[in-house]
Amino acid sequence: MSPLSLTLVMFGSLVLGIALGFPIAYVLAGIGVIGVFLLSGGSGLMAIPSFLYSEGSSWIIISLPLFIFMANMLLESGLAEDMYNMAYKWSGMIPGGLAIGTVIVCAIFAAMAGVTAVGTVSMGLIALPSMIKHGYDKKLCIGAIMSGGALGVLIPPSIIAVIYGSVTGVSVGGLFAGGILPGLLLTAIICIYILVRCIVQPHLAPRMAERFTWADRFLSLRSMIVPVVLIVLVLGGIYSGIATPTEAAAFGAVGSIVVCVIHRRLTWANLRAASERTLRLSVMIVWIMFGASCFTSVYTVSGAGDFITEAILALNLPPLGLIFGMMLIYFVLGFFLNPTAMCMITVPVFVPIVTAIGYDPLWFGILFIVVSELSYITPPFGYNLFYMRSIAPPSVTIGDIYGSVLPYVCCQAACLFCVIFIPELALWLPGKMINMGG
Repeated sequence: MSPLSLTLVMFGSLVLGIALGFPIAYVLAGIGVIGVFLLSGGSGLMAIPSFLYSEGSSWIIISLPLFIFMANMLLESGLAEDMYNMAYKWSGMIPGGLAIGTVIVCAIFAAMAGVTAVGTVSMGLIALPSMIKHGYDKKLCIGAIMSGGALGVLIPPSIIAVIYGSVTGVSVGGLFAGGILPGLLLTAIICIYILVRCIVQPHLAPRMAERFTWADRFLSLRSMIVPVVLIVLVLGGIYSGIATPTEAAAFGAVGSIVVCVIHRRLTWANLRAASERTLRLSVMIVWIMFGASCFTSVYTVSGAGDFITEAILALNLPPLGLIFGMMLIYFVLGFFLNPTAMCMITVPVFVPIVTAIGYDPLWFGILFIVVSELSYITPPFGYNLFYMRSIAPPSVTIGDIYGSVLPYVCCQAACLFCVIFIPELALWLPGKMINMGG
């Protein structure tokens, strides 16, 4: 079978399997196993268990559950309420201040957790009722919470960055560093959007009548001590070279338990709930990784990957045109696939092309992570849409949730364009790490 025919058959079968509703992990693994049998017969099938054992023994597989457990324990810790009260006292007086403060709290949670659920669920339970009570527009609030929660995809320690690093061999520490400036930029873009819109349309966010003294405000900063310590413990350990990502994840997991102890929220029920959620999400990710590894191995060994790379380069398209084309593909795929599946399926195809046209795979990784954020807030299957629906008050309808996303999608698109046209946003900090021997 020619490389072109093999590519069409493999990806056609993948699309068909997804369209029929089969789990993505099983579709990928099934195509991969059949491909191995067709290429190398029974001997190839005998090699699959050892291949999967090797994949499962990698530090990536070890670190993922630890990062996810850390996020789930923080969700149980009660820390979100203290942090929201701090944001309430500091930003409540400015136009749209409660929504802006909520986005900032979500960004801080992103720097501790690395997943979207923590910020979205915590702020959905605490901030959304508070903002609605103060007369804020529901769509403004909902969009702010969901887009703020999605910052967990970009701001380190990002789970998607860990997965991208495992697929490409790009330094996970470098990806973490590369996500900092774009993450701060996106946070700023969202906050500026809320501020400007609330100045232009003040009825969307009525000014608060409540006043706080400076003593109250500075006293509320105590709630930042634990987050700062945990962020320094995890990210500082990685950037300084003291700890590997796996060791830092272990420190973070222990630290999240300590946070629960400090807030008197460490119970068997909370520990069990966090562990069960960790198990479900970790198993889902690992099975997708295993299935995708079989799929991409067949694709690569058959020569189809090289064929596609050479065919695309032969078109002599402008390099930036190719990048925009890939981003458009990711945007469309995000309506149907989660970022883990998108990464495992497409990155082995796209990264050789990106490298061949002279771009840094680390920069492309940050682009992928930024655009994959969109999949969390775009209908019909965005995770944050479902998180919000599950915890929103009865007055919030599914129409309110879906209708809130467009302005925030535009904010994320603006961040994506900035990183495309100013690569230093993604590459400057990793370069500094290398220069310092990090």
